[in-house]
Amino acid sequence: MKTSLLRQGSGGSRENIIILHNIRSVSNVGAMFRTADAAGINKIYLTGYTPAPLDRFGRKREDLAKSALGAEEYVNWEAKKNLPALMRSLRREKYQIIAIEQDKKSVDYKKIKLKQKNVFIFGAEVTGIPKDILKKCDIIAEIPMRGKKESLNVSVALGIALFGILKI
Repeated sequence: MKTSLLRQGSGGSRENIIILHNIRSVSNVGAMFRTADAAGINKIYLTGYTPAPLDRFGRKREDLAKSALGAEEYVNWEAKKNLPALMRSLRREKYQIIAIEQDKKSVDYKKIKLKQKNVFIFGAEVTGIPKDILKKCDIIAEIPMRGKKESLNVSVALGIALFGILKI
């Protein structure tokens, strides 16, 4: 399913896309749409079992719309089942693929150098981005944790990462 493009993302001449892979929480997805709109993201791809703004019958998901506060109407989005195929397609289009994940190969998100076309991948709330997907990314970026907990809510992590990397 796909919405019509109602506006282009901002952020200068760069094109920035996000992929939400296997995000189970409808509320988190809605919040991520809202943050993506605020950050001027050009498009969101929903992969795996991530819920879309429209259900499988083409009806608006009121539970997602509640946390998105209308952002799902303005951010271009598309649902795709196969993340590796999507990544191959984006790579052919010269996108730099950046995973936001904790990993032994990750770098501090504040040190990321953007290219003209960038994709940011965010994964499941508990299990994160699968290792086989991480291996296909150009960069793995991590938000440093200074407290006792090892992670943030995925929608919070998306906001911190996007606003930090895009220098908004």
